[in-house]
Amino acid sequence: MVHINSLENATWQGQVTWLDEKKTKSFRSLLELIKLMDTALEDKNNA
Repeated sequence: MVHINSLENATWQGQVTWLDEKKTKSFRSLLELIKLMDTALEDKNNA
């Protein structure tokens, strides 16, 4: 689940929550959100 808190400097800030793990991480940009999602997918594929 992705929750967008604000839009500043032409990018999103908010939190992403992995519902299956009940883990939440904050992000400060769209690029940071993409990196968090990519890491989660890599971890899941390597498990």
